[in-house]
Order: sequence, then C-alpha cells, then structure tokens
Amino acid sequence: MKRILLAMSLTLGFCCATATELDASVITADGQREVIERAAEVIQARYVDQALGLKVAQTIRQQANTDAFKGVRDPEAFAQALTTELRKLSGDGHFRINYSVQPVPMPDAKAADQYEEDDDSWAGPAINHGFESVRRLDGDIGYLDLRVFAPPRVAADMLQSAMTLLAQSKALIIDLRNNGGGDSSMEMLMAAYLLDQPAEMSAIYDRPSNRLTRAMSPVWVAGRRFGGVKPVYVLISHKTFSAAEAFAYDLQAMKRVTVVGEASGGGAHPYERRRLTDHFLIKLPEMRSINPITGTDWQGVGVKPDVPTPPELALDKALELAHAAMTNEAKANDKPAH
Repeated sequence: MKRILLAMSLTLGFCCATATELDASVITADGQREVIERAAEVIQARYVDQALGLKVAQTIRQQANTDAFKGVRDPEAFAQALTTELRKLSGDGHFRINYSVQPVPMPDAKAADQYEEDDDSWAGPAINHGFESVRRLDGDIGYLDLRVFAPPRVAADMLQSAMTLLAQSKALIIDLRNNGGGDSSMEMLMAAYLLDQPAEMSAIYDRPSNRLTRAMSPVWVAGRRFGGVKPVYVLISHKTFSAAEAFAYDLQAMKRVTVVGEASGGGAHPYERRRLTDHFLIKLPEMRSINPITGTDWQGVGVKPDVPTPPELALDKALELAHAAMTNEAKANDKPAH
C-alpha cells in the first residue's frame, strides 16, 4: 500500500510540476531574459534613434542580468513593467511590449500588418469608431469630438457624414483632448476636408531602410468639404498623442487651424510590430515624422498650443475665439465699398 501511495504521490507531483512549467500565466526568469534579449537586439538594430537605441538595449540587458524583474511572474504584468522601463529610458511613448496568450505567428505572414487585430477592435463599434459627438453649437459653430483616428476602411463613411453635417457651419471646433492617435491615413483624410487643395503633410523617415516617404492630403473627398477659409479650432491636451498630434501639428504649421489647450503628449515616432518570442511582441518606433514647413516634429515636446489654456477650459476658450472671429468677419463685410 505504501508503494502504491508513494507512486501516486510522485505521479501527482510530476503532473503538477509539468502543469506549472506549461502554465501560460507564469513567466520564468529564463523566459524574461529571452524576451529582454530579443527586445534589445531589435531595438539596437531598428530603433529610429540609433545612439539612443544602443543605450536602451545595453541598459535592459544589464537589468536582465541583475534580475530587475525577478518578482514579476505574471506575463501581462511583465510586459507592462518592461514597457514602462523602455519608455522611461527612451522618453518614447510609442514603445510597448504586448503579451499574447495565443502563439504569435512567425514573421512570414502575407498580411502587411500581420499582428493587428483583424476586427480593428481598438477603434471598433464599441467606441463608435472614435466619433463621440458631432453637433452644431449655438452661434452656428460646428463641433466634433473625435476620440481615435480609426482606419478609413471602417470609418471613412462616418467621417464623410460628420464633415457633411458640419460643412455649413461658420466656424468649427475639433476636440482631440482625449484622442490618443490611430491611423495616419484617417488624419490626412480629415485634414483634406479643411483644405481647398491638396497639401504636403509630414513625411516619414524610416531608419532601417534609410528611406524618406513624403505624404500628401487626398485630392478628393466624399461628401462636402468645410473648406480652407473658415476658422477652425483644434483642442488638445497631454492625452492627445501620435496621429492626433500629427493632425494638429501639420495644420498648425500651415496656419490653417488655431490650436487651443495644453501641450500634447509628444509622440512623433511611428512604430512597427515585431515578434520577440512565441508569446511576446514589441511595438518598436522605427520611424520619425518630418514636417515640410518646420523641418522637424513634436517628439518629446508635444504640439504647442497657439492659445495656452487649461484643457478643461479649452472648449469655452475656442467658443470665445470663434464668436470673436465671426463678429470681426461680419463687421468687415458691413464696411462700405470705396
């Protein structure tokens, strides 16, 4: 009987140990070091700032050797902790480590954006593709509260509807205070509704290929344009980031919009997704934005408002500015011709 009990005990112990080793909810120290080493390799090779990338890579390798993440065994928590460290070392808010319960496919998939969710859930119906509010305020002022720039393939029709509704307004307020970015094609499409002719937007420099790609706003848009003359006010805050910043920065550089609020988050480095291990990805900033007018971007410093205002008061300030502009326009139109 003792032998039977001993055999059962050993068998149960082996099963439990095996389950623990295979448990996807636990990451071992060796697993952490593997993720960190792979991250260091791609950062050193591909991060947009070569010198800073080398420094970041060396630092996280040192941390791996000193068991800096020793107490973190949950893979999601480890991904978040490593993300925080990468952002602290680089000052780049586009860095992110993602954990996937499902195995990450090898980088030979045919899809161009192979690691993005197919259903675009980050900007899906649950948040109305980012369109929080579209309305006309008192005084014939249009208002659009946009929370994300969803891909045109899922939200171009909504942008058409919103801009057609707002096109007749005498002034327009675009609220990006809670917009963390999204698809750059969508922000360029929205810019086209505020212009009479195509305009050059920020180019993208890709470090791995050493290639500069220029960008133009679309020539044609569906629905009605607001046009390139009537006043537009863009509201921003420290939460405004990435593509939302590109929209505000490029149109501000053209002197097409007045930016109201506080400095934005400062993320001008577009990223690519790279596979690290079977269950970990990195969102790696490999590119930088270069505006054709300023010759630079907003990385680390944010978009600077034309009218600095606490973000909670930015809408009131924009309304004040819009009413003043329309009053001045009315007075100018009332002057007798000479």
